[in-house]
Amino acid sequence: MSKRSLSKYLKTLDEDQLREQIMHLYGTFKDVKVYYDFVFNPKEDKIVHECKEKIANEYFPVKRRKPRARRSVAQKYIKHFMTLGVNPVQVADVMWYNLEIAATFNADKNVKQQAFYTSMAKSFDEAIKYTLVHGLYDQFATRIKKLVAEISEQDWPSMYAIEQSMGLLE
Repeated sequence: MSKRSLSKYLKTLDEDQLREQIMHLYGTFKDVKVYYDFVFNPKEDKIVHECKEKIANEYFPVKRRKPRARRSVAQKYIKHFMTLGVNPVQVADVMWYNLEIAATFNADKNVKQQAFYTSMAKSFDEAIKYTLVHGLYDQFATRIKKLVAEISEQDWPSMYAIEQSMGLLE
């Protein structure tokens, strides 16, 4: 169904029918419930804090012995935040936090898998682009420079890709 068809259909409904249909959607589909819960009570700081805890738990687990170090956990949150319309500053904060915690993890464990570095280079590129598109570079410049220095000091194999991403800043 196209937006136009949906719009025509919705015009045929009266206010009570619309309300009933929205309540049905809210009760039936989890995504609709999450959306409305966020719209009417956007506790951005709380959800960002919970997200950071889960990302940190990927690298430095509290309840299990081995870290999983999955980039996908952070990516799911970032995509979800963008869908909900979370403040771009908060989204960028999560993006940079994910990279910072990964660098801290690498300093501690010295990861040997090339996939880790490739994945983090991709995350770095996405974070740089998002930060630039939303005009947030000035807010995150110190964190970015500190992160790049740490990555360079650790001599990541993906340093060339990270330097290319940094080239976007010029």
